[in-house]
Amino acid sequence: MACLVSTVGLAAPASAALPACTGGRASAKAPTSRPGTGSAKACQAYALAREAQVQPAQSEGGYTHLGAGTADEWTGVYGRVSVVDPVVRSNTYDFLASRFMVKQDLGRGRVAWLEAGWAETGWSGRGSQRIYTYNSNTNAWQFYDQYDLAPGDRVWLDLHTDGNGVWQAWLWWNNRWNLLTSQKLPIGGSAYVEQYVEQYVDGRRPTRLRVPPVTFDNVQLRSPSAYRYWRDDVPTVTGRSGSFCLNWQTHFDTWTAGDCR
Repeated sequence: MACLVSTVGLAAPASAALPACTGGRASAKAPTSRPGTGSAKACQAYALAREAQVQPAQSEGGYTHLGAGTADEWTGVYGRVSVVDPVVRSNTYDFLASRFMVKQDLGRGRVAWLEAGWAETGWSGRGSQRIYTYNSNTNAWQFYDQYDLAPGDRVWLDLHTDGNGVWQAWLWWNNRWNLLTSQKLPIGGSAYVEQYVEQYVDGRRPTRLRVPPVTFDNVQLRSPSAYRYWRDDVPTVTGRSGSFCLNWQTHFDTWTAGDCR
């Protein structure tokens, strides 16, 4: 749902007590604990780049969403996403994002949400894959360029609330939980959850763009008491496109989406 219209803005840290994150490498090992301000070695990250406004009239184009969303509400989502090198044309509004989202429909066309993942965009980033967040408070892409991603990396992400209406996005990096952003959103204590590969093609130069298959795995949903795997007993709606393949290894916690092979 990340929009092309954005404004400059930064979220306040969830806890002033967290030390600043200090870079490092993508973690090869799975997380050893659940994220939270009290988890061992937890740190606070800060966005290094915020996107300036893009005029809506320039951004009409086509979206494709591949993945799934819950039909009921949860307090968070956790999982791992692979990084690939998609075709995204420079000097366009093309983008590809692989992300988790929590959201709530507020009525009258208003939606409150927080998303986190990695993205490659045609208007900035020089063809690199970048960790990002986007939320309905700032309506801004926030990029975390201190994290050096490469195709083949796999990143662990977690979005959740502790029940106080503050929603947090965490990245497992350098074998510690990095808090990307913390937002007080009018979502409440639970939200609908999405896991999607999202492609946008600049409407000024319409074409079909290549998407190497992206893998999501170990995807779990959070309730107030525990995490559980997102399986087919969870009411779920799926999104797919005839131009791409969406392959479920396990409904709905392990899957790939992208070009058909």
